[in-house]
Amino acid sequence: MSEQEPSSPSDSPSAEELRKAMKAFKKRLKLTRLDDESSFTRSPLSGGRPSGIVAIRPPSQYPQAVWDALVAQGRLKYAGQGLYQLPDA
Repeated sequence: MSEQEPSSPSDSPSAEELRKAMKAFKKRLKLTRLDDESSFTRSPLSGGRPSGIVAIRPPSQYPQAVWDALVAQGRLKYAGQGLYQLPDA
């Protein structure tokens, strides 16, 4: 009977985990921008300028190794102080 080694935290994240993390990141970025744009502090008569948010703190349900792998793949860019952004932003 052969036993498989349990996966350790140092293993690279699976493609499925990276896909889900990227989807969660984009959703959080979108919601953060929408929240900023619909702020009550702006006048309702103003033209409604777009949000200036380009970087956010990634969702905490994924380990740091996932975000590091996405940066290494070029799908995210580290913006400093724990914030990440999309490379084209």
